[in-house]
Amino acid sequence: MIAEPLAIHSPVTLRRADALTLVAMKKHPTSRIDQSMSTLRVRALLVALQLAVAGCASTAPQPIPDFKPVQKSTSAPLLSKEDLALLEESVNPVYRIGSGDVLRVEVFGRPEVSGKHIVGPDGTITVPIAGDIAVNDRTRDEARSLIDQRLRVYFTRPFVNLMVDDYSSNQVTVLGRVERAGIQKFAHSPTLAEVLAGAGAMPILDKQATLTRCAIMRGREKLIWVDLKALLNGDPAYNLRMKKGDIVYIPDSSDTAVYVLGSVPKPGSYRLTPRMTLLDVLAQAGGPNEDAAPGKIGIHRAGASQSEIIDLKDLIDGARKVNYTLEDGDVVFVPRNTMAEIGYAMRQVITPAISVLQFGMSLQTIKLQQETTKLQIETLKALKP
Repeated sequence: MIAEPLAIHSPVTLRRADALTLVAMKKHPTSRIDQSMSTLRVRALLVALQLAVAGCASTAPQPIPDFKPVQKSTSAPLLSKEDLALLEESVNPVYRIGSGDVLRVEVFGRPEVSGKHIVGPDGTITVPIAGDIAVNDRTRDEARSLIDQRLRVYFTRPFVNLMVDDYSSNQVTVLGRVERAGIQKFAHSPTLAEVLAGAGAMPILDKQATLTRCAIMRGREKLIWVDLKALLNGDPAYNLRMKKGDIVYIPDSSDTAVYVLGSVPKPGSYRLTPRMTLLDVLAQAGGPNEDAAPGKIGIHRAGASQSEIIDLKDLIDGARKVNYTLEDGDVVFVPRNTMAEIGYAMRQVITPAISVLQFGMSLQTIKLQQETTKLQIETLKALKP
């Protein structure tokens, strides 16, 4: 049997129904209020049906089949172990004198030309009798030979010794979100781990923050990005040996984050920590809620344009055979299940209809109260002698 189509009443039809109702009310005044209530219910039901049909005819919101997050701005690539090995300073480099170093010159039997000297900003020291001698960027042997040559003009076969009492120019500058930013001085070639330890290695705005990367500026032409997450996980290949004059920059740890979206109690951005896994960030977000589809959790890696679908059962399995290490910018999306989508669509259709129905009933109730009051007044007037 073919169902009859639902009749949609136009405003003209409603007006005719109102006219017929008024005629009936005049013939039977005692049942006027009851008939008015019935008419109001009919009209409110017709309006609700019109809205429901219109809502069904419109396109209900549909879930996005292919989840594609906003692309994160590209950052400088982290260097590999092989590239870092080419940039590393040697273990025992030949030290070159620089501005600020404290030198001690000793000439055997000649105390008048012996003593301590501070290398000036111009890279020179002033030795009595010999005058100004440029020692900047020279090794100790080269500087000693130069002093010896200058003294031979005034002395016969002088015996010269040169020592470095303070390696002030052997310094590394640390900038960024650390507890003790500034210049660090070393008597040897320090490693990156030693520099971070001396600077505090923790962002000053958030004590719970962790380090994931840093930049090393070497001169005016080299910018080296180092993966600190790998270093903190115990890989010594990333413990780069620093050179004199290097600048280490520690970016804000909030720049490295992963994002959890969808059907979770606490969606949002979460700071990436070393060894953070998918299970870790889901636990921080509160896990999938009752509307989620835990068997279709997606990970989107914008940098590599890769997506992976994971079942929560595999993550919480006792064997723990499956887990995924997250990277900066990863997006974890927990979709809704089918029943939640149907419920959402039904709410979009039914809720407006119920709201209009309630509003119409409230308005007509006020009118009926006014009509009742009017009838009571007329009755009182009729009873007066």
